[in-house]
Amino acid sequence: MTITDWPRTAAEPDPDSASPAAVSGTPKPVSGTPGTVSKAPEFVSETESGTGTEASPAKLTGTQKWTAAAIVVAALALAGIGLYLSFEHVADFAFTELRFGSLGKGQLFAVGVDVGIMVMIAVDLLMAWLKRPISWIRYPVWLLTAATVVLNAASGAPQGAWKLLDYVAAGAHGVVPVLFIMVVELGRTSIDRVVRPDQEERDSIPWLRWILAPVATARIFRRMRLWGVTSYPEMIRRDQQLIAYEQWLKRKYKGDISQASEDELLPMKMAPYGYTVDQALAMPDEQEQAAQEREEEAERRRLDAETRSEVAKAESEAERLRAKGKVEAVRAEVDGQTGQARAHARAQVSAAERAAELEQEALDKALIAEARAREAEAERKEAQEREAKAEADLRAAELERQAAEKRKEAAEADRVAAAEAQAIETRTIAEAREAAAEANRRAAETEKAAAETRRAAAEADRKRVEEERRQEVALADIARAKKEAADAEKAAAETRRAAAEIEARAAEADAAAKLTPRQRSVRRVARMALAAGLVPDGLAYDDIHHELCERISIADVQREFDVSSTDTASKYRQEAVVLLADGYRP
Repeated sequence: MTITDWPRTAAEPDPDSASPAAVSGTPKPVSGTPGTVSKAPEFVSETESGTGTEASPAKLTGTQKWTAAAIVVAALALAGIGLYLSFEHVADFAFTELRFGSLGKGQLFAVGVDVGIMVMIAVDLLMAWLKRPISWIRYPVWLLTAATVVLNAASGAPQGAWKLLDYVAAGAHGVVPVLFIMVVELGRTSIDRVVRPDQEERDSIPWLRWILAPVATARIFRRMRLWGVTSYPEMIRRDQQLIAYEQWLKRKYKGDISQASEDELLPMKMAPYGYTVDQALAMPDEQEQAAQEREEEAERRRLDAETRSEVAKAESEAERLRAKGKVEAVRAEVDGQTGQARAHARAQVSAAERAAELEQEALDKALIAEARAREAEAERKEAQEREAKAEADLRAAELERQAAEKRKEAAEADRVAAAEAQAIETRTIAEAREAAAEANRRAAETEKAAAETRRAAAEADRKRVEEERRQEVALADIARAKKEAADAEKAAAETRRAAAEIEARAAEADAAAKLTPRQRSVRRVARMALAAGLVPDGLAYDDIHHELCERISIADVQREFDVSSTDTASKYRQEAVVLLADGYRP
C-alpha cells in the first residue's frame, strides 16, 4: 500500500468551496479519494445570521417597503428612548463623579457621546448602502455604547453593598442601548445583502457545537478565519478526513504512529495551515516536481546561454570576415571611383572657370556697351541741338526771304515810281536800279537755297543719330544675349556639378549595397540615361529601350567605362533598360 492509498474518507469534499492556497502554490490534488468510510450526516450550510446565502432577486413590494419604513421609524424611536433614558443619568454622573466643572458641561459630554454614536452609526449605514462598507467603524460604536451602559449603571450604583436588585437595575440600564446596537447591526447586514446580493457569505458554526465541543469548535473557527474557508460543511469534511487518515495510520502501524514516515505525517502537520489530506500527501511529489522543473529550467537557461555565446562568437567571426572583405572591396572600389571623381571634379572646375571667364567678358562688354550708350546719348543731345539750330537758321532764312521779297516789291514800286516820275532819271540809272533789284532777288533765292541746304543737313544729322541709337540698342541686345549665354553656361555648370554629386552619392550607395562592378556599371548607364533627359515613368520596355539608345550610344558607353568590346557596351545598355523598367531611380 502506497502513501496515498489510504481508506475512504467520511465525506467527499465540497466542490463549490475553495480550499486555501498553499504557500508554495500547491495545485489541486492529483487524485481524489473515492468513497466514504461511514455515512456522515449532511450539514445545512448557514450564514452568520442563520438565514442562508440565497438572495431574493425580486424587488421590494409595496407592503415590504411600508414594513421597512415602519422598522426604520421604530429603530429611531428606540434610539430616542435610549438617549432620553441615559442623558440625564450620564450628565449627572459626569458632573458629580467625573469632575466636569458644571452640569452644563456634563450634559455636553452626554450629548457628545450620544451624537458621536449616532454619527458613526449613520456613516456605517450610509457606506453599507453605497457598497463601500467600513468594517472597523462598528467597534468604536460598540465601545462607546458599552461606555454609555457602564456610565448609566454607575450612576445608579448603591452607596453600600450590592444587592440582587441592584444588579438587575444596573443591567436594566444597558438593555435599551444594547438592543439599539443589535437593531443597527441587523439593519446594516440587511442593507449589505440588498445592495450586494452576490457577495460571498461565510457560514456560521451552530451554537450547539460551541456548547458540546468548545475547544474543537474553536480550532475549526480559527482555521476557517485564517485560511478563508467559508463553508462550514467543507471544514467538517476536512476534519473527518483527517481523523479517518489518522486512524488508518494507527491501524497500519499497530497504534504507533511514530513509526510513520515524514511524508505520511504531513496531513497532521499541515492541517493547522489549511491543507487537506490530499493536498498534504501530494506536497512531496509536487515539490520534487517543482524542484525538477527548476533544475530543468536552470539547465535549459545554461544551455541557451552557451548556445547564444557560441552563436555570438560565430557571428562575430563571420562579421569580422565580412567586414574585412567589405573593406577590401570598398578600398578597391574607392580607388577606382576616386580617379573618376577627381576627373569629374577637374572637369567641373574647368567648366566653372570657363563660365566665370565668359561671365567676366560679358560684364566687360556690358560696361563697354553702357559707355557707348552714354556717348550715343550725348551725340543724340548734340544732334538735337544742331537740329534746333538748323531749324532756327531755317526760320531766319525764311525771314530773310520774306524781307527780300519785300525789298523786291519795294524795288518794283520804286521802278514804277521812277517811271511815273516821268523818267526823270536816265535809262542807265534805271537799268542799274533794275540790275540791283535783280541782284537782290538772286541773293534772296540763294539765301533760301542755303536755308534749304541747312535743313536737309539737320535732317541728315537726325537720321544719323537715330541710326546710331539703333546700333546702340543692338549692341545692348548683343551684350544681354551674351550675359544670358553666360548665365546658361553657369547653370549648366551647376547642373553638371549637381549631377556629379548625385553620381558620387549613387556610387556610395552602390558600394554600401555591396554590388558587383558589373551591377555598378549598369546603374551608371541608367543614371547617364536619366541625366540625358530620359523619363521612363509610364513608358513600356520597348519605348525605354528606344529612348535610351537614342540618348546613350554604344560609343558613349565604351568611352565612359573604357571598354573596347561593343558587345559588352550593348549588354550594359540592355541591362540598364531592364533596371529602369523595374523602377530604378537614383
